[in-house]
Amino acid sequence: MYIEAVPNRHSPPAILLRESYREAGKVKKRTLLNLSDWPHERIAGFKALLKGGTVIPKDQDAITILRSLPHGHVDAALGTARRIGLDRLLGPDGNRCRDLVLALAISRILDPGSKLAAARALSPDTATSSLGEQLALGVVDEDELYSALDWLAVRQPAIEAALAKRHLSGGTLVLYDVSSSYLEGRRCPLAQFGYSRDGKRGKRQIVYGLLCARDGCPVAIEVFAGSTADPTTLTSQVTKLKERFALDHVVLVGDRGMITQARISEDLKAAGLDWITALRAPAIKALLEGGALQMSLFDDRNMAGITSPEFPGERLIVCRNRALAGERARKREDLLAATERDLARIAAAVARKRQPLRGKAEIGLAIGAVLNKHKMAKHFTLDITDTRFSFARRTDEITVEAALDGLYVVRTSLPAAALDDTATVRSYKSLSLVERAFRCIKTVDLQIRPVYHWLADRVRAHVFLCMLAYYLEWHMRQRLAPLLYDDTDKDAAEAQRSSVVAKAGRSPAAVTKQTTGRTEDGLPVHSFRTLLDDLATLTRNTLVTAIAPEQPFTLTARPTPIQQKARDLLGLPRTQ
Repeated sequence: MYIEAVPNRHSPPAILLRESYREAGKVKKRTLLNLSDWPHERIAGFKALLKGGTVIPKDQDAITILRSLPHGHVDAALGTARRIGLDRLLGPDGNRCRDLVLALAISRILDPGSKLAAARALSPDTATSSLGEQLALGVVDEDELYSALDWLAVRQPAIEAALAKRHLSGGTLVLYDVSSSYLEGRRCPLAQFGYSRDGKRGKRQIVYGLLCARDGCPVAIEVFAGSTADPTTLTSQVTKLKERFALDHVVLVGDRGMITQARISEDLKAAGLDWITALRAPAIKALLEGGALQMSLFDDRNMAGITSPEFPGERLIVCRNRALAGERARKREDLLAATERDLARIAAAVARKRQPLRGKAEIGLAIGAVLNKHKMAKHFTLDITDTRFSFARRTDEITVEAALDGLYVVRTSLPAAALDDTATVRSYKSLSLVERAFRCIKTVDLQIRPVYHWLADRVRAHVFLCMLAYYLEWHMRQRLAPLLYDDTDKDAAEAQRSSVVAKAGRSPAAVTKQTTGRTEDGLPVHSFRTLLDDLATLTRNTLVTAIAPEQPFTLTARPTPIQQKARDLLGLPRTQ
């Protein structure tokens, strides 16, 4: 049987249900029913039925979505991890601890949280994304995740050595800096009081040092007790570079508080390593007073190379940033004026006739609060008695300090033939890449804080896990840069600078992208976080049909143009 539309000259075609049959060796057909009065939907359903289809009752859905999980951001992170070989770097296929660590690192990027929250997000019944399903983890509990952390702690030296082999080579620049994060509780032996960069008074902390390649790609991280001074962390890094990573010669770049004279003499020179760092303010002042540094050098330029007998065999590149000098002068004058206003109020309170402020101790406490607020004590002379108070600016000291405004001196053991002055200053400024890594690890994306672990090895593993997550994020950012606010034309930006000392700007393409909010392709510009949120709306759906309700299948949503662009930049296969 079949349905046929028979043309009619003066009216619409007749819709007939017909049947073919054979008679006396000839094929004939006959009409069984006229369907012209049927609704179009009923005729279409009848056609499907005649072709072997199944009729679905009107009150039953043809397709039912059993579950829909955010998937696009998982596919982006997991796909990138596999493309850069992070999974193979962690361990062999089939190792559950490897897969759990990989899941934790990706979870740190997608939705950072506690290990308990991660266990729930990965388990099938409580999954918040397709990550657990993609890694075939099954049910996950927090004890497994702690065991995976313990496994990672043992693997850390081998993983770092493999990363160093990928990203470091003999003679290359290695960036090093330290930061700190507070811990909850008192039981961890690494948790001690120290200089808090988090501004958390009364909280114990840990200190950690990060080694990066010259492009800012993280290579290794080490955790120290919270009371450890920055320079003392350098010794173990030198040992790591020379012995564990087997690098005969590298150039270590660190800030002025890290690579001190003691560390140069005891660690770097002994290991045969070169360095790039900067001088502290007292050393610059000594150069100025000793005559090695002449301010006339900067009458028509902002950078000059000098030598000094205080630093034998080293080059000193003196830089003067006039914009920075003006800003520091303005800020100093504002703080001096604010301090004078507050001190004048105290002097008036001491001099007033009615209920005057009396007592050297009481007056001193009030003055101390002012000086502690504005940090200008060194620029004032104070005369305090039980009944009198006066103050005055130390103009000579202020003048000496103002002479150093905008000045910084880069110090290096490298000869000019190996690295010229401009390249040396640029290398020192590349420490900002490590600072960017710390911002991502601590606050922006990965949120290393707060740390609730009590065992020292688990604290180290937690910090290392965050570094691995940043390693993955770093690679994703490099590939996704055209869709982000990141500047993708650094050469053009550098060409606009009057000198390496001047403040870095953004290229015209980056400014256009920032002001219009659109890429060159006309797509919306994202931050890294909002792009992940956008990709998360690309869902992985589990469905069943009314025809085969016992046979579920998966279907991924069709990507939007910006989602497809992100997938293409990451090198992911196109979805069908």
